[in-house]
Amino acid sequence: MDYFLTEEQLMIKEVARKVAEEKIKPLREEADEKEEFPMEIQEELAKADLCGIYIPEEYGGMGFGVFELCLAVEELCKVDGSIALVLAATALGTFPIIMFGNEEQKKKYLPDIASGKKIVAFALTEPEAGSDAGNIKTRAVKEGDYYILNGTKCFITNGGIADIYVVIAMTDPSKGSRGASAFIVEKGMEGFSFGKKEKKMGIRSSETRELIFDNCKVPKENLLGKEGMGFMIAMKTFDVSRPGVAAQALGIAQGALDDAIKYSRERIQFGQPICSFQAIQHMLADMATQIEAARCLVYQVAKSIDANPNGRFTKESAMAKLFASDVAMKVTVDAVQILGGYGYMRDYPMEKRMRDAKITQIYEGTNQIQRNEIALALIREAAKKK
Repeated sequence: MDYFLTEEQLMIKEVARKVAEEKIKPLREEADEKEEFPMEIQEELAKADLCGIYIPEEYGGMGFGVFELCLAVEELCKVDGSIALVLAATALGTFPIIMFGNEEQKKKYLPDIASGKKIVAFALTEPEAGSDAGNIKTRAVKEGDYYILNGTKCFITNGGIADIYVVIAMTDPSKGSRGASAFIVEKGMEGFSFGKKEKKMGIRSSETRELIFDNCKVPKENLLGKEGMGFMIAMKTFDVSRPGVAAQALGIAQGALDDAIKYSRERIQFGQPICSFQAIQHMLADMATQIEAARCLVYQVAKSIDANPNGRFTKESAMAKLFASDVAMKVTVDAVQILGGYGYMRDYPMEKRMRDAKITQIYEGTNQIQRNEIALALIREAAKKK
């Protein structure tokens, strides 16, 4: 389908595709086996000016939006949905600074992020606070010119390799979720260290670590917004970041379909390529239709967010993330099936795509939580019409 992309948008896609094919593809198998992020890829993303796509021009970025970020993420994830996650996860941690940072904070942090010099992470999840994000236990107590943070964050994407962390901590536990605040924490700050590196089923070349705050001293000027705004900042961030997860899922699915079609044309059984069998044709047709439907939804939600930065898109972002990730899981499972025994072997990247796809149904809110968000929004909308 023609999405009437501008010359700049087409160029972003082309540049991302080139980086993926020429720089990421040769490393994806080794990176997956080693379960390490190849830092040279961050340098390649920086050289290609992909790190600053969504960052305003006045802070060294390209001045585009969520849609252009999604275009880049999708292209990168067609080749590898794991290594490419460094870009999307950095955006997740950067959006709070763009939306809620004061001028001093933006000038201090955004230029280095835009240039690719700094990687960012977003830290909300804790051992007892996953889907129940309001149950965070990490504390932040103000003492003079500092906030003292104590607690542990887990499953943090880009953990360890990131230089900048946006951390949600409780400043007033008596207020529940309204007592949470957001802080910009830098690697190397006193009392900030890293715990175990997670061993994962998929996205294994994306670094996922535990963050430990033991009397961590954070300057008071690193508070994002005001005290008590932390939970709202987190939820607003997810509204604009979830299309990025959807784009990751979309790219993984499209890459799986492309490989499945190629294999089906080359694999000979019963004297003919398996793409000549109607059973395979129907699977490919369903996969392609589902992917295109997901793409339409993801693109439109991303464009809507960019067109109305002050709007609320909780329902729409949840729909995009929910639908695209479910499509990615189904498509990759079907793609493995088309490749048969070869799809199950690591000689082909298909089993990796299936492993990588699963996380898109889980992080930044499980798909069950997305359904909750969508349903609540529908109920509120219906109530307003009365």
